[in-house]
Amino acid sequence: MAKRSNCLACGALLALLAAPATAQEMQHDMSMHAPAAAAKDQRTAIVLTTAERAIVLQEMRDMLGGTQSVVAGLANDDMKAVASAARPLGMHVMHGVPVSLKAKLPMGFKQMGMAMHSDFDQIALDAESLGDPKHTLKQMDALLQKCVACHGIYQIQPAVK
Repeated sequence: MAKRSNCLACGALLALLAAPATAQEMQHDMSMHAPAAAAKDQRTAIVLTTAERAIVLQEMRDMLGGTQSVVAGLANDDMKAVASAARPLGMHVMHGVPVSLKAKLPMGFKQMGMAMHSDFDQIALDAESLGDPKHTLKQMDALLQKCVACHGIYQIQPAVK
């Protein structure tokens, strides 16, 4: 299993490194995949107001930025930075979500979100107490699997006016 995770991580890193570097190259690369993009999206649509959608998408961007900061801390053997990056993304973030928005979110989406915030809390605690980068990488692998699963199941759509 460890070899598989290492292979997947190496493959993901190689894919990122091989990605087009300029906007023009990216546009060309995207146009090559246009037929696939035209296929009907089978993910469950979560329809939100503009304000609600902005909250959810900002939270996702925050988690992505925090994930990058955790990886940077790991790359620099700085477990304090790892803890500092993970801590703001813990369960306390969920207290700021309006009740009306929580009511609109499917249970599976909320469960994955809670699990991810809990994971960030645990990553911060373990980074401080264990100081083991390999352990944190395994935690990040599990967390990112949740990201991939959630993005594969759900899409956030704006309410039609």
